[in-house]
Amino acid sequence: MDSHIWFSPSSSTSIVLAMVLALTLTFVHSLTLRSDTEALQALRRSIDPNMIPPSSYISSWDFSADPCDSTGAKFLGILCSNPGDNSTNRIISIELDSAGYDGFLTHNIGNLTELTSLDLSRNQFRGPLPDTLKNLKKLTQISLSGNFFTGGIAGWINGLRNVESIDLSENLLSGPIPPRISELRRLTHISFSNNEFSGRIPDINGLWKLQTLDLGSNMFVGNLPKLPTKLRSLTLSHNQLSGHITSLGSLKELRYIDLSDNKFTGSITRSILSLPELNQLNVSFNQLASIEVNTHLGSGSPLQVLNAQRNRLQGHLPVSLVNFENLQEINLAYNGLTGRVPVAYGQRLGRPWKSLFLDDNFLSGRIPRQFNSSALRISGSLANNCLSCPVTIPICGGGQRPASACIGEIGNH
Repeated sequence: MDSHIWFSPSSSTSIVLAMVLALTLTFVHSLTLRSDTEALQALRRSIDPNMIPPSSYISSWDFSADPCDSTGAKFLGILCSNPGDNSTNRIISIELDSAGYDGFLTHNIGNLTELTSLDLSRNQFRGPLPDTLKNLKKLTQISLSGNFFTGGIAGWINGLRNVESIDLSENLLSGPIPPRISELRRLTHISFSNNEFSGRIPDINGLWKLQTLDLGSNMFVGNLPKLPTKLRSLTLSHNQLSGHITSLGSLKELRYIDLSDNKFTGSITRSILSLPELNQLNVSFNQLASIEVNTHLGSGSPLQVLNAQRNRLQGHLPVSLVNFENLQEINLAYNGLTGRVPVAYGQRLGRPWKSLFLDDNFLSGRIPRQFNSSALRISGSLANNCLSCPVTIPICGGGQRPASACIGEIGNH
């Protein structure tokens, strides 16, 4: 008997029809646009498979199923559009877990043209960011923080015309911030901190909706740029910026300012200290020469933290700091301040002052009696001045300079 199986013509036709029907059904039930699925596949391939933990989001990407037709624990981190008609679904959000993925960001990411949110933060992605990111015209949020991305951002960032929040912090990105970033007028949040960006910060006063700007720990130089009037939080710490800071006094909605570790000169002006919403001011580690506080300043101010340590402040301690009724933490250490500690300072210890650092100045004379209280509950230091300050008092620990050291400084100031 012949071992081969023969099919009649009618049987062959039936098989062909069945195959066509199967392909047709596959096409009909493929809810996700093919190029979107291919972009997800490319993203997974760009990650070292040995760095995809079994319980991670990426490990749930099983392409035997449709990304937008998956239920349960498949395609975690992916959201799709629901068009409501027979049109194909699109990927609108990728939010990966922080599983330590090690890889590159594929250029295919630019094919996800309906994407509104992209979050790859806290992983080990590296290499340059692809210029195809500029194709993501509908992106409103992008967070790539905490990775090892390198290179510049000028090739793609101006394409994100609908973006509202950009977080590129804690990478190895470099080069300048392109001036055309001011065209992204929907921006409310920018964080480029802890990178290697350099050059001058462009004027961004055209970003009228911007509320948070964090450019700390980079290599920026030059003066303060023109800033938007609705700004609430400003961090420019650990750069090489210079010039005066007076212009900040016009930004009436500022709540938080950190300009520490730069090369700013001039004064901490009345206009800055009187900002109606300001809660914290850190201008430490600069070259500022004076602090302007008068008797009419401070009442009703929400200021709680003032840090101006390690500058070049001269003159007497500003008595009117006691008028800042919400002030709790003061650090004026390592400056060139002279004269006595005002009696009014003693009345504020613990009420509400919780922290007072005046060490390493050239203060002299007796300290207010409240500093001698055994019930004093305040952190701080008066060390390395020329004060009559008993070492038995904790805040006086560390000793004092000889009186002759301060006499010379008083003459200089």
